[in-house]
Order: sequence, then structure tokens, then C-alpha cells
Amino acid sequence: MAMKFGGAMVLAVIASVMMGASMAYPGWNNNNGYAWPPKQADGPTEVPPKKVIVGGSENWHFGFDYSAWAHKSGPFYVNDTLVFKYDPPSDNNTHPHSVYVFPSFWSYMRCDLKRATMVANVSDGAGDGFEFTLSQTWKFYFFACGQSGGFHCSTGKMRFSVVSLPRPWKWHG
Repeated sequence: MAMKFGGAMVLAVIASVMMGASMAYPGWNNNNGYAWPPKQADGPTEVPPKKVIVGGSENWHFGFDYSAWAHKSGPFYVNDTLVFKYDPPSDNNTHPHSVYVFPSFWSYMRCDLKRATMVANVSDGAGDGFEFTLSQTWKFYFFACGQSGGFHCSTGKMRFSVVSLPRPWKWHG
């Protein structure tokens, strides 16, 4: 009998705490039955995704240190979009660029294009550029230019990596 009384006492305490929490924060369950995030003007909202031009004003070209750029420009979050802008092949541009994604750190470090996937060809970076959205949380993305058999990647510094973090929240009120 004492055990049943103890269990009932625990349930009563839990119910009391939940009721107190709901009274202290009346909007705790306004989100279609989900407790988080609350939908009210003074609650938190997810920071919207951003579009980032790879290399900033430098765009995507041979000789720029993209690893340093990525380090300075981060952090990057899931659903952020990287925009690769580069000139298409022409009489004035005899060294075109592309964008590859490597499946692993080791293939990235070796600029092993056999294991990489081309996501943008030499023409895709023209105009508004090629857009790549970081679609998975906690994923490491390894990017490089695949032109000249990996020379742009290995010698031209046209490679960088980012990890897509969960989107942050900002508080209003």
C-alpha cells in the first residue's frame, strides 16, 4: 500500500510541475500540439537561411585561398546556400572552372576526382552562379574545382570544406 501511495505522490508532483510550467508560460503548446518552438511574437524564431557567394567579391577562381575564406565566413548552417560564380569558357577564359563534391576527407585532401561528384560544370557558374544548398545537418561538405585533372584543387587552392550546423534561433521581445 505504501508503494502505491508513493507512486501516486510522484505522479501528483509531476502533474503539479507541468501545470505550473504551463501557467508560467501560457504559450507553451501553441504550435499545433508541439511544445517547441512556441508560436508567439516574443518567442524564438529560426534564423533564416542565407546565400553566400563563395570567395565573396573574389568569386571562384584560381589562386584564391578558399579554405581561409570558409574559415572567416562561417559558420554555415543547414539550408544555407553557397553560390559559385565563375566565368564560362571563352576566348578570354581558357582556364574554366567547375565544382566537385568529395565523399570523404581523404579524397578531398588528395584531390581524388575519381571519387568526387561534379555538381557544376564549366558553364554553370555564369550569370547569377551555381547554387548549392547545404541540405543535411552535421554533414561535412568538401568542395573543389575539378579542372585540369585536379591541378586547380591541389595547386590553385580551389578547395574548401564546411560543416552544416543546425539552424540557430533568435529571441524576440
